[in-house]
Amino acid sequence: MGSETSAEAEREPLLVPSHSETNNLPVYSRVYARRWLVLTLFSLLGFMQGMVWNFWGPIQNSAAHAFGFTKPDIAILVLWGPVGFIPWLLFMWLMDKKGLRVSLLLSAFFMLLGAALRSVPLGDHSQRRWMIHSGQLLNGLAGPTIMSAGPLLSTTWFAPDQRATATAVASLISYLGAATSFVVGPLLVPAPNDTQLVNKPPTFSNSYIRDRIQLVMYAEFGAIAVLFAAVLLYFPSRPPLPPSVAAASQRLSYRSSICRLLSNVRFLMIALAYAVPTGVIAGWSGVLDMILTPAKVNQVDAGWIGFWSIVGGCVFGVAMARFADSIRGMLKLILVLMMAGASLSSTWFTLTCLTRLTHLPSTAATLYTSCILVGIFINSSVPIFFELFIETVYPVPEGITCGVVTFLGNLVTALLLFLLHFYCTELSWLNWCLTGSCLFSLVLILFFRESYDRLYLDVFVSV
Repeated sequence: MGSETSAEAEREPLLVPSHSETNNLPVYSRVYARRWLVLTLFSLLGFMQGMVWNFWGPIQNSAAHAFGFTKPDIAILVLWGPVGFIPWLLFMWLMDKKGLRVSLLLSAFFMLLGAALRSVPLGDHSQRRWMIHSGQLLNGLAGPTIMSAGPLLSTTWFAPDQRATATAVASLISYLGAATSFVVGPLLVPAPNDTQLVNKPPTFSNSYIRDRIQLVMYAEFGAIAVLFAAVLLYFPSRPPLPPSVAAASQRLSYRSSICRLLSNVRFLMIALAYAVPTGVIAGWSGVLDMILTPAKVNQVDAGWIGFWSIVGGCVFGVAMARFADSIRGMLKLILVLMMAGASLSSTWFTLTCLTRLTHLPSTAATLYTSCILVGIFINSSVPIFFELFIETVYPVPEGITCGVVTFLGNLVTALLLFLLHFYCTELSWLNWCLTGSCLFSLVLILFFRESYDRLYLDVFVSV
């Protein structure tokens, strides 16, 4: 059942009528209750991958005392996530040739090995730092599949009126893991001092802080080990019967898909509209504690701001995806409204942080509200973008399409964090990058001409 690996035949259409029956044979489709188990396992892996990726940013003050990490070190630890996307073509090829099960098992193994390396309690700080960096890199290598396969899973297992919702859950759950790290880290790992009182002596010893960090890493390793065993026992690549006509239809080959995507101007246009703001906010949120420290926001409060901004985006994203499922053909309008809201809220946050120049009130309420709104509008747009990508370039396989756009998003994140390695003393430029990325995306979406080829196939051909 779940232990069978998918072969080349998996890429062929599930329903192939004979020549004499082409016009008469009805399309048999069915949805299975087990689809929720498949979605749950995939989502939990995404949750843990996001949680491990964002582990160090929210506790950067504690990590500095426990392991001697500097601000550039924290930026590099976050950077390993985007670096994991360098071999993205290999992962997309594996997903296209071998199916979702093999790809997800490999990603889960990388996560397990990475979590194990991070947890090795070496006494030598230099060796320990190398182990931590290696573990973060291996966790980043799981990103191409975890962040790209959501639309493939939803098309393979879910009916057309549930696809956007399933895509939202599968693609946003890794964001929820990153959000959880904003809370779990600062709550379980004590800060060495209050960031509002820089000269205050540490309340906790470095060894105690190190032990608390070690405890959290052990817990993450245990959770990933359980999920790896669950996926190994049961995670089929596809159901016995497809849930829709689109799920059963013939797709382009791997090489043809890459050529089609790179030559499609409309796809490249909407891909940049997605990659720039999501890539910027990923790097921005990864060092949110450093951004908010000059505004006299301590480590715990910065964690809660990051948590609610991502959680709000996840909840709002699922709600908007459910709305898109019920009222089809409105993806562009939804994205225009989301990016307009993101542009306004990011501008508000940027100007609030420059209160000495703008004289705008800089209170905890304004910082909380503007920052949370930025996360809600940008993060909730991810599943809507994914659905629009699939509709625009159909019949290119979903995994390949979303693999390209997530690679572009992580490329933007990597560039941002690379610059942060050199310009880390004053971080207001990151806020301006966030505002500019939202406005750039809004302009591209306004000039984008939408089409719904996959939806047409499901609605009209299946009738």
